[in-house]
Amino acid sequence: MKTISIPTMEKTTRELIAEGVATAMSYDEYRTLVTQLAKEGSSTGPEQTAALTNYTQLNDRRMKRWDKTLKFDEKAVEAILAIEKKVTWLVLTESWCGDASPALPVMHKISELNPNISLKIILRDEHVDLMNRFLTNGGMSIPKLIAVDGETDEVVGDWGPRSETATKLVEDQKAEHGQLTASFKEDLQVWYNKDKGQSVLKDLTCLLLK
Repeated sequence: MKTISIPTMEKTTRELIAEGVATAMSYDEYRTLVTQLAKEGSSTGPEQTAALTNYTQLNDRRMKRWDKTLKFDEKAVEAILAIEKKVTWLVLTESWCGDASPALPVMHKISELNPNISLKIILRDEHVDLMNRFLTNGGMSIPKLIAVDGETDEVVGDWGPRSETATKLVEDQKAEHGQLTASFKEDLQVWYNKDKGQSVLKDLTCLLLK
């Protein structure tokens, strides 16, 4: 008896995004999850290590601080409030991601200011097919924000994993040393603290105004 193979149809990016949005967490739900994992000594994702747990605990503390201290200037607030088109920001991340801890609170504050901006969060390792459509230099770098038009469901832009300014710092480090050392990663977090979310705010405001 001859076996007939039925080709599997690859899902479109639009279908993968729709699935992501349908199962996504709000920012508050994501923050609750990360706090709970930090207390339990765990992390998101299939791999569980002491290092990932430590990063999750660090990120929980950092996001708590960012949520309390993050400030936008009047010009940025005006630009955000002026956005009239509905847009969904679907963000792929994981609890242990060091670049997500300064970026997600900025995204959340922007979405709080303007109800036309809907922030949805999903875990990268649960949505690998979608992640593979939005690689950065061939890598599954996070956080990755996918901006989707609220009326047409078309992708109108993406951002991540770092601001333009932070990306330059990382590229310079790689060019000089060939890799991101542990000490550089610590220095980058210090830079994030000094930057106070302003470089991410600048990038995301520009994304909204495109």
